[in-house]
Amino acid sequence: MSVVSLQPKLLVTGGAGFIGSNFVHLAIARGFRVTNLDKLTYAGNPENLAALARHPAYVFVRGDIGDRELVTRLLEAERPQSIVNFAAESHVDRSIDEPGAFVRTNVLGTFELLQCALAYWKRLEPELGRTFRVVHVSTDEVFGSLGPTGLFSERTPYAPNSPYAASKASADHFVRAMHATYGLPTITTNCSNNYGPYQFPEKLIPLVTLNALEGKPLPVYGDGQNVRDWLYVEDHCRAIFEVLARGEPGATFNIGGRSERKNIDIVRRICALLDELAPAASNPSLPPAARSLGSYADLIAFVKDRPGHDRRYAVDPSAIETALGWTPAHSFDEGIRKTVRWYLDNRAWCDRVSSGAYRRERLGLGGGP
Repeated sequence: MSVVSLQPKLLVTGGAGFIGSNFVHLAIARGFRVTNLDKLTYAGNPENLAALARHPAYVFVRGDIGDRELVTRLLEAERPQSIVNFAAESHVDRSIDEPGAFVRTNVLGTFELLQCALAYWKRLEPELGRTFRVVHVSTDEVFGSLGPTGLFSERTPYAPNSPYAASKASADHFVRAMHATYGLPTITTNCSNNYGPYQFPEKLIPLVTLNALEGKPLPVYGDGQNVRDWLYVEDHCRAIFEVLARGEPGATFNIGGRSERKNIDIVRRICALLDELAPAASNPSLPPAARSLGSYADLIAFVKDRPGHDRRYAVDPSAIETALGWTPAHSFDEGIRKTVRWYLDNRAWCDRVSSGAYRRERLGLGGGP
């Protein structure tokens, strides 16, 4: 049975954010009707979905997943076959500065959404109830930090080290408990670091790209040896569709790109691509004095490490590869080139989404609430 026939109508939460907006674009392209509920915090931006503003299969609703009355009304009005929950505060540095916001959205908000989903699912006709799913999109950061070897699996104990990771771990536990206690057909996915179009420029890859193009310092935490497994966002979205179509209720799946890289190597690769695609000598965004840079890598600046910075993450995606036949379609070299090219081609988008309070300054210095 095709994905489209199984899941023709979706409620997507947080669909104006980075991963969520990429998922919504792909869902509409695949023939779904999508209702997108998003609070539009700093990282959720209608610009990400401007091309769909008048699409007949797309409905946008501004609101909070913690608003039980609103979510209940949406479920009854739209009658989705599944819910995909991307809604979350997601930046580790921000969680260090303001952990309470992460508890409110990631923990309490997810709990309220699950309560609404449970009540809705119980009222569904038996046939629809059997195919209904709640897919909760989480992170590999719930597992803590790895040593120089090994991979996170679905059996790895949770050991979150940041307020962000702790809030996502709590949400994951509520998702599991709602399935174990009430039978709600939930599935949790834990992904590695995503990159690609529409990522808010506080994250490493867009931050480095945009700072370099303006001749600003390229901050690298600590010694730059922290390792992450990188996943192109389109590949992640494809994996979620496989989970929707064929994942069993109660399952968890790790989704990773099998592309481990040190942070300093990521920064240097971006600089090399910019040297090729937007040479400093002909870059009008650079101050005149910076146009004589030998390489954008000359802008790299090592800065004090952030508190609780996990040394290495890497996930084992064998379970989803074996059970659902998913594998990433992009190598890191392919994905990072497409990503840097997208930011070069979409400078107007970058300027608009950065026009608020965030100006790519340093966050997460440990000031606390």
